Amino acid sequence: MGSTKIIEETTAMWTKEPDGARSAPTVTARSEDGRVTMQAGPFTMHADLPAPLGGTNQAPSPTALLLGALAGCAVAFVQDTLAPQLGVRVTSVEAAARCRTDARGLLGMDGAEPDLRDVSVDVTVDCPDGEAAVAEIARVWQERCPIYLALQKPADVAVRFRAA
Repeated sequence: MGSTKIIEETTAMWTKEPDGARSAPTVTARSEDGRVTMQAGPFTMHADLPAPLGGTNQAPSPTALLLGALAGCAVAFVQDTLAPQLGVRVTSVEAAARCRTDARGLLGMDGAEPDLRDVSVDVTVDCPDGEAAVAEIARVWQERCPIYLALQKPADVAVRFRAA
């Protein structure tokens, strides 16, 4: 079954039963062998910090994973959902997400901020339908991509630390 048909069926189903579309994804993380092991449903991922920050550099940093989520959402959401939904022919999609950061901030050094600055994503869509079609994809992506929206207009994050 093609993506367009699947999306049409899913839209019809969720129009009738909106609760079927709602979820509460959870990712768990634990320290294991000098790095972080994360579990998201059936998927396992790893994270680590570079050696100068005390890590072992055996896996992507959390910053790289965040940027990967942004670039990955650009590629997957455009290719798998938006292009078929909008009736746009897409041959391929590539994305590169970037930011600036000062690792000194992670060490609490004076004058250095730990937060990410100048986050950007460049998306290239190989599309025989032309620039207008790509512009429409970009407009809709910026309205609907949950990763982009979480970075663009952050939600409150509840944080709780407790002793084991």
